[in-house]
Amino acid sequence: MKKIKYFFNTHTLRFEKIEVPLKVRLLQTIGFIIASLAVGVLFVAILFQYIDSPKERLLRQQNIAYKESYAVLQERMKQLELQMVELEQRDNEVYRSIFEATPIPDSARVTEMLAKNEIRLIQSLSNTELIENMRNQLNNLSLRMSFQGKSFTEITTMVKNKEKLLRAIPAIQPVSNKNMKRVASGFGYRIDPLYKDFRLHAGLDFSAPTGTPIYATSDGVVQAAGFNTDGYGNKVVINHGYGFQTLYGHMVRVKAKVGQSVKRGEVIGYVGSTGKSTGSHLHYEVIKRGAKVDPVYYFFNDLTPAQFDRLLKEAAANKQSLD
Repeated sequence: MKKIKYFFNTHTLRFEKIEVPLKVRLLQTIGFIIASLAVGVLFVAILFQYIDSPKERLLRQQNIAYKESYAVLQERMKQLELQMVELEQRDNEVYRSIFEATPIPDSARVTEMLAKNEIRLIQSLSNTELIENMRNQLNNLSLRMSFQGKSFTEITTMVKNKEKLLRAIPAIQPVSNKNMKRVASGFGYRIDPLYKDFRLHAGLDFSAPTGTPIYATSDGVVQAAGFNTDGYGNKVVINHGYGFQTLYGHMVRVKAKVGQSVKRGEVIGYVGSTGKSTGSHLHYEVIKRGAKVDPVYYFFNDLTPAQFDRLLKEAAANKQSLD
């Protein structure tokens, strides 16, 4: 039942019914609706500011789970990185050293890229960035594993060709030197016989009578043979493969021919004094990957420990070279 309101009219001294115009009632109704909507919107805004919707709550939980999973994967990735580094070091420092092979540079394996402040990074990345970051690290690791696989394939080939490799490494003296008295000058800075100043003597001088046979110190292919104006006179250069070359200078006569395959111990020429030489001798060099190294460490096949010790002392003596 509709409630009727009255008011006391002081002029007529009577109670009269209050009549509200329709326009006023409409305005009041509209105002109430607008106010209710405004309060409702404000309440919903405040509510969603501090309380997640069910969908947002689910997404937030999934995001936390993704980041936790990423952290676990990242830790596993670090362990794999450490194992990979150990394999690479072992490959370079052990396996390839045994076979006198050139180490693989880090640039070929792709330089390791470890992120700093990993926890902070993870918290700052979106799901898309997390996935992209993980993909890049996996690609990096896959590339390094690919290079490592190729390296181990090469080492396997080296193992199969071990006998060939050992035959290619210089391992005997180039002239007969049983009494260990033929080393006239060793590797290093020596007094030059012509210029009388200290210069690098890049090999060993073996004094011997003219015509003494000269032997190839390992298997290989003759790269140069004959007279040359570079100071070595009649010389022979043998390419042994695996980065090794040997040079034999000042021969009186060359026997080997360019392109000829020679075996360790095979005669390739005879001692003389051609070129820049002050006496009958053989100048012998070992070249490893383009660098001249001390040949005294490549006589391990035909010397006893006592003979090698004596040879080291003879080579280390500061004698004037013969070339």
